[in-house]
Amino acid sequence: MDLDVTTGLDGRRKQVLVVDDETTVREVVVAYLEREGFRATEAADGRVALDLIASAPPDLVVLDVMLPKIDGFSLLSRLRRDGDIPVVLLTARTEESDRVLGLGLGADDYVVKPFSPRELVARVRSVLRRARPSAPSPRIEYEGLVVDGATREVLVKGAAVSLTPKEFDLLAFLAGSPRHVFSRGQLLEQVWDSSGEFQDPSTVTVHVRRLRQKIEDDPDDPRRITTVWGVGYRFEP
Repeated sequence: MDLDVTTGLDGRRKQVLVVDDETTVREVVVAYLEREGFRATEAADGRVALDLIASAPPDLVVLDVMLPKIDGFSLLSRLRRDGDIPVVLLTARTEESDRVLGLGLGADDYVVKPFSPRELVARVRSVLRRARPSAPSPRIEYEGLVVDGATREVLVKGAAVSLTPKEFDLLAFLAGSPRHVFSRGQLLEQVWDSSGEFQDPSTVTVHVRRLRQKIEDDPDDPRRITTVWGVGYRFEP
């Protein structure tokens, strides 16, 4: 059992909330999670899930997109508005636009139905590893941009910018190695702690797009995070 992932600093088992309107899916996922050492709770609709999260915030949410009462995308938006609980989406939709929408709303990962329970647990472990606190990176300052690793704050021209945890990690990593070109695979490995076996490279593309919307004067003509065609991305100081 991976204690670093399944157990918190206080020794308690980490709790995963499984939200899906299919009873069989919930039962199977809960059984696999508990077998791997997690505590697992479940909800059959978005309203119940929201109440459970408010009363006892879990360490991670496995969230189906198609839910009664409150759909998965709406619930994800509310979670991101109020905090940064890691979320793995479950979706039967295979269109790239739906996956991009989920990532754009702040999902940490997604799994397309039908899925292997072992793969889902692997993704849960990967997301929780990435969410673990790490040593703060130094304060990085460039013209008009401040990235503070200790406070995890970003300022653009003196104004605070709200980033998700993974957006901050990506920006801090790129800004910490100015003008160094990183492929999407390298960024998955370094920032997402993933070999790419269970991670879609479009995750990087979506996060870069969201960062540009928040820190660039003109996101359509980025000056800070630039694309090196056929290779990857780099930060221009």
